[in-house]
Parts: sequence; structure tokens; C-alpha cells
Amino acid sequence: MDCPHKHNLPSDGTPLKPSPTLDHWRESSAITPLSFPDGHEGWIALEQQISQEILMDTRFSQQPHRFPGLAPQQTPEGFIDERDKLAITTADLLALDGDQHRKCRKTVTSKFSFKAVNSYTEAVSALVSKQLSHLLEQPQPVDLTEHFSEPISIANHAFVLGIPDSMVKEFERTFVGSVSRDERITYLREVYRYKLENPGEDVISHLIQSELTQAEVEGLIYVFFTSGRDSVAYMISTSMVALLQNPDQLNLLRNSLPVPAEAIEELMRFCAMFVTLFPRTALEDLELYGEKIQAGQSISVSPVAVNRDPRIWSEPNSLKLDREVKAHLSFGHGIHGCLGQQLARLVIQESLTQLLRAINSIELVSAEQLEPMEFAHPVATYKVGTVFINFKK
Repeated sequence: MDCPHKHNLPSDGTPLKPSPTLDHWRESSAITPLSFPDGHEGWIALEQQISQEILMDTRFSQQPHRFPGLAPQQTPEGFIDERDKLAITTADLLALDGDQHRKCRKTVTSKFSFKAVNSYTEAVSALVSKQLSHLLEQPQPVDLTEHFSEPISIANHAFVLGIPDSMVKEFERTFVGSVSRDERITYLREVYRYKLENPGEDVISHLIQSELTQAEVEGLIYVFFTSGRDSVAYMISTSMVALLQNPDQLNLLRNSLPVPAEAIEELMRFCAMFVTLFPRTALEDLELYGEKIQAGQSISVSPVAVNRDPRIWSEPNSLKLDREVKAHLSFGHGIHGCLGQQLARLVIQESLTQLLRAINSIELVSAEQLEPMEFAHPVATYKVGTVFINFKK
């Protein structure tokens, strides 16, 4: 390479057509030098094997959070008090390593297991059905994101976590909208107090009844309030855009309802949201695939690049819903893989199934995501954007 440390993360891609620069880099090397906006010279991993190894390697840390994306860098708000600081420093799953991470994650894993998620099926179906009825009543063209995908993601998030119905609107205002940290923490503590006095079978009640400290519980609640929901909304809308752009695959799916599991995996591969995951930083000098990584250097793993690797998938830029299922990185991998991925699969599958059963004909009017947009987060994730459709029942 002529300028080995002058590569910036490309921002010219879209969910269905990622930047060709990623393909070019991957053809040259499994990992490529990457310049971060803060001036750090790190790396980006582009192939499956090395990416999985990095995500499993204890020689890498979750800290610090160096973001490679060109979205406006978020200035962290100060903690509102010592209780808030203790909660986040002891239970932020996205920033923890080692024993503390294992302790916090293990405490809640059972609430997102296959068995637990299967028990949510009836409730998820009802929540999707309610929102579908709302969608069908809207004047056309209608924004699928605003009237279907986002509300479904919020309702199911609230249900599984245990946010009472009377507090869901405030959850949407504080943790879906943009407000001060003070407002978010105040709301979180109100939910904590409510669940302390009104326990149920939900995630928050489970955490409160565990052996975790109050600070750890509040820290985990904060992580769950801020994580996962947006990716479900993104996948529902983006999957429909992908299907409407590939009518042969849409017809194939209509003849296979309910949506098969392998179709969900292919949609998640093809429509990956994360251009990069939260970076991993080397704790010591090491060598990977012939490249010397210095202690303190960060590597960003790219699910979008890995999921389109022609060495793993034939015709990777084509949507093939009957494709043989192989391990994609849309949910990450290893000990920091997405804890709620089975729930996400259920909600996405149920949403697409009910939508396609209820509507005989769908026309894509416009979708913001068909053109490059600013990343949704400095870690580099695609935005869902508006998705306007016309339909006939």
C-alpha cells in the first residue's frame, strides 16, 4: 500500500449496496490499516476467520471506545452523581472485560435463552398484530418505519424488559428520543422503584431479584434501555426494502410463510446494520495474519464486509433466501455477541410473516436508505430512514 495509514472508513455505502471500498480492502488483506477520526491509527478486520478470532481473543479489550465512523462524535455527558457513575462502570456490558463482564452477562442470559424466547412468542405475536392493524388504517403512502417497525421494536423491548404500559411513552421519549442524561437516569430509577414494588417474570424483575448490587442492576438496565431495540426496527424495514428490490425473492418468501429461519439468516446477512462493531483494543503487542498490532491499537471488525466475503458465500451481493445457512456476524460473535439475538430473530420473523400475510401487494414508493446517509452512530451503523410504501390488502 502506498499510504498504509491513510484509510478512512468509507461512507458511500448503503445497507443493500455497501461501499465497494470494503471489497477492495478485503481483496488485499484480512486486516487493513484504518485511520480513526480522533487521529488514532488502528485497523479494520474484513474476513470471517480473523474477525471471529479477534472477537474471542482475551488479549483484546472493549476499552477504550474509539469510533471509526464519520457521524458526529458524541461528547459523553458527565455522570449525574456517584450512583450513576458506579452503575455504568460496573455493569456496562459494552465496556467490560473479564470476570465482571461474565458475572453480569451470566446473571441475565437465561432471560434471553431459546426456551425463554419461545415463551414470548404469543405476546410478541399479539404486539405485532396490534401494530399491523394500525398500519393498515393509515393513508397511503405510509412510512413503514414510523407506523410499523419502530413501534413494534419499542413495544417488544418494553414487554420483555418489564416496562409497565403506563411508562412506555416516557421510555420512548427518554431512550428513543434525544434528551439529557439527567432525564434518562431519573426515568430509569423510576422504573427500578416500580419494579422493586411490582415484580413480574420480566428481565428487570429478574435482575432485581438476583445477587447483583443495585448499582449493577441499574447499569444493566441502562444498557438494555439503550441497546438492541434500534437494530430490530432497522431489520424489519430494511428487510422489506430488500425484498421489494428483489421481487423473485419476495415471491419465494410468500410461498414459504411463515418466514423460514434460513430466510431470516439470509436477510440479516444481506442487510447487516453494523459497518463496524465496537472496536477491540490490543492489551499487548501481537501479530495477526502477518500484521504486527501494537498494544493500545484498536481494531474494528466489519460485519458488513465479512457478510459479503465471496470466500464464504457464493454471489454474496445477491439476496438468496434459500441459501445454506452459514455463520454471519450481524449479531457479533463470542462472549460479547448480542445477548438478545434470539428475541430479535423472533420479532423480525413474526413482523415479516404477519405483514406479508395481511398484504397481497406492496409497492416501494421511496426509501431514504437507498442513498448514502450519515451513520446512525459513530461506531458506524446504517440508519433505517423512512420507507414509504403503497399496498393492497
